[in-house]
Amino acid sequence: MKTILDKAVSRRNLLASGLAATSMLAMPSILRAQDKSLKVGVYGGYFKDSFDKNVFPEFTKATGIAVESVAEPTGEAWLVQLEQAAKAGQAPADLSMMSQVAMLKGQATELWTPIDTAKLKNASGLIDRFVNKYPDGRVAGVGAVAWYITLVTNTDVFKEAPTSWNALWDPANADKLGLLALVSNSFLLEVTAKTHFGDTNALDTEEGLLKAFEKLAEVKPNVRLWYRDEAQFEQALKSGEIPMGQYYHDVTGLAAADGFPVRSTFPKEGGIQDSGCWALSRASKKAEEAHIFIDYMCQPAIQALMSRKVGTAPTIKRELLDLTDKEFAAVASDIEPITPRYDLYQTKSDWLNQKWTELIVG
Repeated sequence: MKTILDKAVSRRNLLASGLAATSMLAMPSILRAQDKSLKVGVYGGYFKDSFDKNVFPEFTKATGIAVESVAEPTGEAWLVQLEQAAKAGQAPADLSMMSQVAMLKGQATELWTPIDTAKLKNASGLIDRFVNKYPDGRVAGVGAVAWYITLVTNTDVFKEAPTSWNALWDPANADKLGLLALVSNSFLLEVTAKTHFGDTNALDTEEGLLKAFEKLAEVKPNVRLWYRDEAQFEQALKSGEIPMGQYYHDVTGLAAADGFPVRSTFPKEGGIQDSGCWALSRASKKAEEAHIFIDYMCQPAIQALMSRKVGTAPTIKRELLDLTDKEFAAVASDIEPITPRYDLYQTKSDWLNQKWTELIVG
């Protein structure tokens, strides 16, 4: 029996997968699958199971390219493995779904073979922020899936849904919040900048970052739990012990559908949108198959399939999708999102972690 947490663990840890489909000669699928194959890195558990069941077989059926899914380790361990293997000319996976910070770190060593968007007939539908580019404009990765962190509340305790992230600062919410414990996965500096300083470009300078840290420190009296264990906060939210906080929109929706008194709200400043890219290892010899796979995954029908079956937010424009309003709302929002400043977590990681410990969670 899958827990609610199991059902969503992949939406964000989700960093691995990928290849796309175009029409091919009508050969027997078994022969074609033997001739062409692709290793695709995806996180294990529910996410990989969902792709293995709902997505990869359809891709193989459409293209004749067999997919061998590879379970990626979480965090940056997979990036390190890909780097080391590429130096030896090996590719543990041809395509992997990678986090945005991992994409930037991989760019620094030219780990990613550039994607030729001219070979992607479905790329025109991609939302711009989901195309990851090298500084010189080459495409390093293409958006695979996205997911949201939103403002969540227990409906028994909060009869009215909050409308703004500013609720985190409200003195009335003393000792009521559960917030993610790391600077690099909570994205609370971005929330602070968008809510109090206009936009995340307020974080462009060290002075701006320090102002954001100081403002964010004001929420500390309201925080009951800085959580690393998602299940711990989820249980406390459902029971009302910790009735407000930040959490994953999809998981909260699943809990509500199961009858728990919880809601997910997209504040007026936007939910926090995180995402993963399809990226092609420079050691891979399967560039042709990889482009077919990425193109296939950019199709509106496949993006909608993943929203319905895997619970991910689409990376292509909404008007291209056949998702109902209810289906779209289950995974996404039309409110302009807060986009994490991934560049900062690459270039100022040590400094940010130090200040986070000193000023926020220490």
